[in-house]
Amino acid sequence: MRGWWQDLTDLVLPTDCGGCGRPRTALCDECRAALCGAVPRRARPEPEPPGLPVVLAAVPYEDAARAVLLAHKERGALGLAAPLGAALAGAVCAVLRAESRASGDTGARSGVGGTQDGPQGRVMPVSLVPVPSSRAAVRARGHDPARRIAFAAAGELRRAGIPARVLAVLRQRRAVADQSGLDSRQRQVNVAGALEVTAGGGRLLGGEGRVVVVDDLMTTGASLVEAARALRAVHTEENTGAEAVRGPVSGVARRSVSGCGKAIGAAVVAAPPDSFEINRN
Repeated sequence: MRGWWQDLTDLVLPTDCGGCGRPRTALCDECRAALCGAVPRRARPEPEPPGLPVVLAAVPYEDAARAVLLAHKERGALGLAAPLGAALAGAVCAVLRAESRASGDTGARSGVGGTQDGPQGRVMPVSLVPVPSSRAAVRARGHDPARRIAFAAAGELRRAGIPARVLAVLRQRRAVADQSGLDSRQRQVNVAGALEVTAGGGRLLGGEGRVVVVDDLMTTGASLVEAARALRAVHTEENTGAEAVRGPVSGVARRSVSGCGKAIGAAVVAAPPDSFEINRN
């Protein structure tokens, strides 16, 4: 209800630019260009946590991009989800192009557009899996920022000819501490084993196409590592043909199966500026 009211308010009341504060515009042309006009690049935090997928970020987390993300996430400027989604869609396309190059594909690629790497040059579908916010954070903010941006990005991809969908199949299986103030190692410990795939999520993930974990911001990469881990190993008690494992938090014996055997990439709107510096070509 709060999200619906905020959407209506954004349409009716005058607003200021989420990036620079310029009056009577949700996002000015200059800030939109800074957010959506950059070439996505690979981001690798230092130290890089084990298990981190290849991450492509649309922009560095600074200046206008930082202001827009905070306005959307913390101040409820929900109208900014569309340009943030456009930026995320560009990063997703960069992930797909990187995967295609690694597999030897030579199909045409440019901007936010399809990669012709399927049978007979067919564009392969992509599933966007948002990193979920905690229930407490969703209640406090009135929305789930990464999920909202993921839906905007999927729409942008579909308009560009890429079959895209959002699979919100991850959920928190235990509470985690506030990540602010924690260093990289502490964040890894904090979120380890915290996510799981929802019932039936493994079946959805097993369909055709690529899987890309998405989030609004990467800092240390701990949340992306945990999301990828949960997707790679879907736990189920009904699969009697798999090897039994003990849950990392509950200690309950479960059966482990591979619910997502395909390669998993990751795309974010922004990452810290210094995470780009070690990736100069």
